[in-house]
Amino acid sequence: MDQIKHTYVEVNGLKLHVAEIGSDSSPAVVFLHGFPEIWYTWRHQMIAVANAGFRAIAPDYRGYGLSDIPQQPDKTSFVDLVNDTASILDSLAISKAFVIGKDFGAMVGYTFALLHPERVAGIATLGVPFRPPGSQKSHQVLPEGFYIRRWQEPGRAEADFGRFDAKTVVRNIYIMFSRSEIPIAGENQEIMDLVDPSDPLPSWFTEEDLSAYGDLYHKSGFQTPLQVPYRSFKEKIEYPKQGSSDLKIVAPALFIMGEKDYVFKFPGTEEYLKSGEIKKYMPNLEIVYLPEGSHFVQEQFPDQVNQLILNFLDHNKY
Repeated sequence: MDQIKHTYVEVNGLKLHVAEIGSDSSPAVVFLHGFPEIWYTWRHQMIAVANAGFRAIAPDYRGYGLSDIPQQPDKTSFVDLVNDTASILDSLAISKAFVIGKDFGAMVGYTFALLHPERVAGIATLGVPFRPPGSQKSHQVLPEGFYIRRWQEPGRAEADFGRFDAKTVVRNIYIMFSRSEIPIAGENQEIMDLVDPSDPLPSWFTEEDLSAYGDLYHKSGFQTPLQVPYRSFKEKIEYPKQGSSDLKIVAPALFIMGEKDYVFKFPGTEEYLKSGEIKKYMPNLEIVYLPEGSHFVQEQFPDQVNQLILNFLDHNKY
């Protein structure tokens, strides 16, 4: 971890934190985190790809981690994060990179690949598959207590989270998201109440790890993370080609799915993946399933995930 260096890049009026390791002359790999994560979620993968001769770059999004909080967090959009990623690469003089995304970071990666296909050497994603804009309907069919629906409701998550310190909020979400059940609260229950104070952390997640996350969410708060992703899912993005049926990610692609990831249980997800329908939109996609993998498979099984990513990078090295 000590060999990872930390810098700040001035992007669109904000100072964004970038963790980096590897030679400036090596092929670049940009890692895009999910929630409740920061650059640190990629610590195992960053060191592995750097040791294999790549340059690993892991930013904290605006409003996350050590990056500046935008003046109006509630106006932050997915496209802001995509544009920030492009600007970070510009500032580091990187014209082309591999993109690795996890959770909603996969969605940032997919959008980046659609808007900047010439800059993507390959894209590897974990947990959240690509779907054409407007086709994701599972949020609507799940009950009112479904965590995404709750967190989309203005003020509700703020009140729920506000009962605890930031470290406890991250702890509860890590425990909850590590389970194979979709987080759904009862009618008179809040999402934080799905975790009991006596519930243990996952075996692969230490108190030191929790402190690293908790300290930075204490700094950033949760306002921007609640906006992006949860309150931005319906955002309309203008793509060069109009019509969602035209949208394809043609870059070499790898998708890693833990079969005990609760997202795998979202209505229609398993069928969408296993039927091959996803390959209509990602024709050069390879899918790998990890039978015991949870939502945080890159932290749970770092050696397996590292090897899958390294094989992908080596096969598509530019």
